[in-house]
Amino acid sequence: MTDRLIYTAMSGATQALEQQAIVANNLANTSTTGFRAQLETFRAVPMSFGDGSSVNDQTTRTFVLSSTPGADETPGPIQQTGNPLDVAVQGDGWLAVQTADGSEAYTRAGNLHIDQNGQLVNATNLPVLGTGGPVSVPPGAQITIGKDGTISALAPGDPASAIAVVDQLKMVKPAAGTLTRSDDGMFRTADGNPLDADPSVTLAPESLEGSNVNPVNAMVSMITNARQFQMQTKMIENADQNDQTANQLLSFS
Repeated sequence: MTDRLIYTAMSGATQALEQQAIVANNLANTSTTGFRAQLETFRAVPMSFGDGSSVNDQTTRTFVLSSTPGADETPGPIQQTGNPLDVAVQGDGWLAVQTADGSEAYTRAGNLHIDQNGQLVNATNLPVLGTGGPVSVPPGAQITIGKDGTISALAPGDPASAIAVVDQLKMVKPAAGTLTRSDDGMFRTADGNPLDADPSVTLAPESLEGSNVNPVNAMVSMITNARQFQMQTKMIENADQNDQTANQLLSFS
């Protein structure tokens, strides 16, 4: 039975460490614009002796395995910045960007800027998508973004009446839980196919959405995970002590 206890405790300790890493990453992103807290769930998996075809097959131990991770889709707080290139998605919805491999990804971070090529890009310099692809703006123009994502430009020296619509941000509204987080922090569809624009998505101009991570809850989770890890390692120590005691008893027999 000692080996069963060791492997069971080991699986629990491993998952506690993984959970701690996730919570630590969330805590490190409490001030990251548009960040969605990562979630991780675990499940108990009974391990049976035999192939399961016999009534004599019995469950010998239960391992802990991670389930499909997800993201907390609760909106973060919106704060007005006064920057005309800052936008915050209100309610459900995502901004579309083009990744380095040319595919489409989605983000809630609306801290945008114009790069040296005159393209509208996000904080990691990924092109922001409009109705026909990456958005380009006239050089030196004053840019404003409306609630519906409409991008308007006013050339230097022109009267206010000369403002012209340049493009419109592509905003999507997938069903809850259908996007998955990638290693680059962007969200994508399960099949990798781009989503259609949804005109019902609205923005808060000159504003940014903050992270939805609750620092207090994250700290409590870190303490809980640390205690769970200590409990599992204590079980491993006890199993080792039991094994040594059993060996001593066998050597006397």
